[in-house]
Amino acid sequence: QVQLVESGGGLVQAGGSLRLSCRSSIDLDTFKFVGWYRQTPGAQRELVASFSNFGGVNYADSVKGRFTISEDKASKTIGLRMTSLNPDDTAIYLCNTRSNFDEYWGQGTQVTVSS
Repeated sequence: QVQLVESGGGLVQAGGSLRLSCRSSIDLDTFKFVGWYRQTPGAQRELVASFSNFGGVNYADSVKGRFTISEDKASKTIGLRMTSLNPDDTAIYLCNTRSNFDEYWGQGTQVTVSS
């Protein structure tokens, strides 16, 4: 019954910015973990940015200083602001949340960064 829907992906030039959103069908307070992953063909999913209900915020070294994760409880939306994008950031970006016993994934949104 939990749905996660990403939006905001697209094509941008290197050095540009993009804002991704993940809309949850239930309150974000339900989750103990919220994060963004990305995946390219032939590669395993990489955790890009996340935070837990305990307040911890984590970023992959490759995006630290460029990406910012956020949440808006009123709109039940998880955001990912991406700046200074480079072609290595090209991937499908997926929203991930975890409750006590379940894990949920969005369908993903494509981000393509051209050189």
